[in-house]
Amino acid sequence: MKKTLTIVALMLVASAAAFAQSKVYLTREISPESLVRIYKALGVPAKGRVAVKMSTGEGSNPNYLKPELVKDLVYEVDGTIVECNTAYGNGPADKKDERNTSENHWKVIERHGFTKYFPVDIMDEYDEIRIPVKDQTHIKYDIVGGHIANYDFMIALNHFKGHPMGGYGGALKNLSIGCASQNGKAYIHSAGKMEKLDMGQLWTPRFIGNQDGFLESMAAAAQAVVNYFQKQEGIIYISVMNNMSIDCDCVDHPAPVKLEDYGILASTDPVALDQACIDIIDQQKVTAKNDPTDLLNRIDKQHGIHTIEHAAQLGLGSREYTLINIDK
Repeated sequence: MKKTLTIVALMLVASAAAFAQSKVYLTREISPESLVRIYKALGVPAKGRVAVKMSTGEGSNPNYLKPELVKDLVYEVDGTIVECNTAYGNGPADKKDERNTSENHWKVIERHGFTKYFPVDIMDEYDEIRIPVKDQTHIKYDIVGGHIANYDFMIALNHFKGHPMGGYGGALKNLSIGCASQNGKAYIHSAGKMEKLDMGQLWTPRFIGNQDGFLESMAAAAQAVVNYFQKQEGIIYISVMNNMSIDCDCVDHPAPVKLEDYGILASTDPVALDQACIDIIDQQKVTAKNDPTDLLNRIDKQHGIHTIEHAAQLGLGSREYTLINIDK
């Protein structure tokens, strides 16, 4: 009898664990209409003053999410596109394709067509604030654009692709590096060694720090932003898997795209969402038109999966998920 009860108990625990898996919604259609549809599938309506955090793209990068693709979603939630300035320089300070000054950033935002459709806010244009982090292993707080305080709800609208330093860019990067001010970006990249941006120290060992420390700092900063909005009206995450170069939208001249567009994924769990995107890439078969090899190598080289591992360890989300296709 005891053995039977033990087996039943184990079955109930396993069933509960399966039930507790995060839900990740998927549509294979990449269109303005499908973005709205997958947002509604989450069942978490945006409330109050809504920030739509996305990258508006480096000046000569063609891969960023286009305003024509995202406009219906932004209109649906009456949102504001929010960004922060970058913490790097690829050339002269006045180079028009860079976004390391608000003046130049605004020029790129306008040239990429965003101001034609929506209000846009560079959150660290005038100030920055510190918000608390739970994991203080490397960073003692998160330094974010000061205008974050003007919003009640955030949609992290992510473009999933590779990244030169993080291995990949998805929800966790958009929350951490994406919401960080210039000083905040330096603080995260240096794993807490550089609290104030120093252009003369960029890409030195002091700036970069140790790779796993950088990735763990990203996870900690992502959790800080999530906690900030969970105390208000909420936060959700949507990732578009198109134009997937091994390079980020922050790279002026990215490597050629070798992967076919896949679809849009969404979740209330950023860890599960990033894990699902990684798994989809990992399951792709190599063909003449679709080759995941370079992106997977980039992720492995930079130990990119560790950001997800650490975020899960911090309790930010689960790597276990159920994929729900809303096209059916």
